[in-house]
Parts: sequence; C-alpha cells; structure tokens
Amino acid sequence: MRDLRKGSPFLIWGAMVLLAMALLALPFALAAVGTAWVRITNLAILFVVLSLGLNIVVGFAGLLDLGYIAFYAVGAYTYALLASPHFGLHLPFWIAVPIGAALSGIFGILLGAPTLKLRGDYLAIVTLGFGEIVRIILNNLSQPINITNGPQGISRIDPIRIGGIDLSKTETFLGLAFSGPGKYYYLLLAVMLAVIFISVRLQNSRIGRAWEAIREDEIAARSMGINTTRIKLLAFAMGASFGGVAGGMFSAIQGFISPESFVLVESIMVLSMVVLGGMGNVWGVVLGAVLLSYVPELLRYTVAPLQQSLFGKMIIEPEVIRMLLFGMALVLVMIFRPAGIWPSAVRQRELAGPRQ
Repeated sequence: MRDLRKGSPFLIWGAMVLLAMALLALPFALAAVGTAWVRITNLAILFVVLSLGLNIVVGFAGLLDLGYIAFYAVGAYTYALLASPHFGLHLPFWIAVPIGAALSGIFGILLGAPTLKLRGDYLAIVTLGFGEIVRIILNNLSQPINITNGPQGISRIDPIRIGGIDLSKTETFLGLAFSGPGKYYYLLLAVMLAVIFISVRLQNSRIGRAWEAIREDEIAARSMGINTTRIKLLAFAMGASFGGVAGGMFSAIQGFISPESFVLVESIMVLSMVVLGGMGNVWGVVLGAVLLSYVPELLRYTVAPLQQSLFGKMIIEPEVIRMLLFGMALVLVMIFRPAGIWPSAVRQRELAGPRQ
C-alpha cells in the first residue's frame, strides 16, 4: 500500500502531462480533418467559459438566469466599439477585453439589484426580459446617434495582436504552420484554464460556501450572518464578467457581430450545458459544454450524408433533426440522471433525498 501511495502522485502528474500534450497537439490533429473543426473547437472553448460564468449564478448561488447571453453581448459590443473603425478607436485587446468584462460585471449588478427578493420562476422571467431588452436595444441603437449600427452589426473588428503577432494570420514557426484559428485556440485555451482555476478556487472559498448556503436556504444563511445582498450581487457580477470576457474574445475572432448572435436560444443553450453537465460541479459544466458544442456539429456532418445514402434525397433538414435529438437527449438525462452527467456531490445528495 505504501508503494501505491508513493506512486499515485507520479500517475497523476503523468496523466496531466499527457493531457497537456494532447491539448497542445489538438489543433494540428483537427486541421488534418478540416480547419472548420478548429473553429468549432474555439467556439466550444468560448461556451465553456460562458457555462462556467453561468454556473456561478445558477450552480453555486442557485439563481436561475435566462438572460445570461446579454452579458456576452455587452462584452462583444464593447470590444467591437473600442477596436474597430466604427468610432475610429483601435485599442489593444488587453485593454478592450477587461473593459468589456468590467462593464458586463456592472450590468450584472444592475440586473441583480432589483431582483434580490425574487427566486425561481419570477427571477427567470425577469432575467429573460433583461436579455431581450439588451438585444432589442442593440438592434435599435442606430438612431438618432449611430452607436451599434443596428441590425447591420459592426464589421472590420480588429483581431487580437500580441507582441506584433497578428493571431488572425497564418505564420510558420519551427517548421510548423500555425493558422489563425490555431493561434486563437492556444489563447482561448489559456483563458479557459484561467477561468477554470478561478471557478475551482471560488467553489472552495468562503464566498463559494456562502453561495451554497444561499442556494440551500437563504433565510438560514441570513440568520447565520451571511450578507445575502452582497453575496448575490457578487455572484451576478462574477458570472457576468466571465460572459464579458467570452464576448470580447468572440468579437475579436469573428471580426463581425450583430444582435442576431445573441438571441434567447443562445441563453437556453448555455443553461442546458450547465444542467446537462452537472450544476455546481466545475468539471461537469466543462463536460456539458464540450458535449453540446461538438455533438450537434457531428450530427450536422452525418445526418445529411446518411439521408442521401438511404433515401437518395434530403427528407428532413439536418438542423431539425439536430434540435430534435438535442431535445431528446436533455429529456433522457433529466429522467435518468437529473443531477447531470457529472454532478457535484452536494447536488447528488440533494436529489437522492433522505435514505429510508
């Protein structure tokens, strides 16, 4: 037993080294299949960051938020306005992205302040309305002063540049060709790892335990001396700031944004990632975001050829089948694993109920 205990740290470090090597080599393996899969992976990483931000509000604090995509939009538009010819500003990303994150956090506080006494369905309705209000404002804020350019969106957004290196262009280093999506992959990977680290540390901190206490019983938490007002607002602000970071990165990578990128369906998708993976568990949320980012794209590439081979024509559009299978998967998970695929231990005990 002593030898096993001595060897276990080496096994853990060995597994971590192998995982790191796999993550570093992933864009080259995906590029061999098609550059589109590198872009899909980048989008999956953005959804991981978004899901971890929403997990703070929903999973840690137990506050249902259906308008979370609004903070994503605030971060994206902030970067677009500060780093594009629209206003003639071309701020570097290390200034524009933090400003977008801070502004999203302020919007999170503005949303949380009037909803402190709301829970459950009422909170969901209010946050849903907030998300739609932000989208409608972005869609109409082109008159009398053109701020967001309305439904036409903002184009020619500056890409991210680090030390004179343009991440949107293909470059060769040590005999290896690094494409634009490939270089963005490594930056997004670093951001995702930082967000995961922050989330894990928050979950195991006094603030994380305070959020958990509010989620379990707000009245009991208040009676134990927890300032529920401040802790709730902190949850909204932290979750919103993560969304703002993801929005700024999305804006830089795409080079174009419009209000149609921030519809209600996107909020539902991010919430589904949190619920499917396991609310309250950081690693479960990461798993849910990866699954719901990749599986629909796999279906998109397989459903159409399968129908062509079986029937000789397209009977049902891939998008319809994709959403149908997506809905069925969520229903099955909620029936057989209501806590999610990889739930937190506390959440699993809650749903298991008391033993008879």
